[in-house]
Amino acid sequence: MSGNTFGKVLRVTTWGESHGPALGAVIDGCPPRLPLTEADIEAELARRRPGTSIHTTSRREPDRVEILSGVYDGFTTGTPISLIIFNRDVKSEAYAPLKEVFRPGHGDFTYQAKYGIRDYRGGGRASARETVARVAAGAVAQKILDTAGIQVVAFTLELGGIRAEQFIWEQLSDNPFFCPDPAAATAMAARVQAVKQQGDSLGGIVEVRVHGCPAGLGEPVFDKLDAVLAAALMSIGAVKGVEIGAGFAAATMTGSQHNDPLTPAGFASNNAGGILAGISNGAEIVIRAAVKPIPSIARPQQTIDRQGRPQTITVGGRHDISAIPRIVPVAAAMVKLTLADFLLRQRAIA
Repeated sequence: MSGNTFGKVLRVTTWGESHGPALGAVIDGCPPRLPLTEADIEAELARRRPGTSIHTTSRREPDRVEILSGVYDGFTTGTPISLIIFNRDVKSEAYAPLKEVFRPGHGDFTYQAKYGIRDYRGGGRASARETVARVAAGAVAQKILDTAGIQVVAFTLELGGIRAEQFIWEQLSDNPFFCPDPAAATAMAARVQAVKQQGDSLGGIVEVRVHGCPAGLGEPVFDKLDAVLAAALMSIGAVKGVEIGAGFAAATMTGSQHNDPLTPAGFASNNAGGILAGISNGAEIVIRAAVKPIPSIARPQQTIDRQGRPQTITVGGRHDISAIPRIVPVAAAMVKLTLADFLLRQRAIA
């Protein structure tokens, strides 16, 4: 059980490290005769590509994908789809001082404990760079969702304590944070730059909404749709919490407040977030992920080295101030992969 594969019918295995030659994904179980080109995938990769604004890492990766198998003449063949994305802007020397120490907030200590060896260059397999393969696979999953009219929209709800208060969807791509509130996006930009000057980092909240999902997706008991969605988002390194619909606010509500009345026109409210008893109910699916601050910061931190001796370190290299906004398309990709898998499961029994 390596933990590198996600899904039951649509199975995705990602591979590669932050400072290795390349990263990629193998997607098995994708139906045949779906239109798919490298341009389709690169359109999604462009949304998480580093070095695209002053608010993200200065590492510049073109993130060009090559389809090695599973596609012929612009259509999926039903055989495994193999994707590769080469690393082009690697500067491993910046991590040399970290070879013998464990960075606070990173997977250095736990990877060493598990494997007895670790790739310290940029975090290796634990790096956020791994998510480029997830986004590429998510673009393939969207082709499956297109056959059912399912659309996934992800955006920044909150960053550094600044929360979107209005939702102007057509402006999602008009700011570097994928935030539907222009005023909040401007405030977010100022907050990020102020914290950057302090050598620190920020966390936030990403919200994902799913439109057009039919009722009936999900499996009883252990493979509930909301359970797998939560696991999918929690598998992203920076995510520390997930809530669906009313989420934690449900704990303060009464049953009469939380229950969503059914009417001939549909549900009158959506505290359930589009999922009941682990199965989609046809309403909009609403899910939020709490994103921790980036652990690589330019301020001195206390740690230990591999011999257990106390050390003080300052992390160099090129890092984001926040996982937001680049985590937004990653969250969308994991939701797409989950829904595409459940859609194919449902078609197998329907």
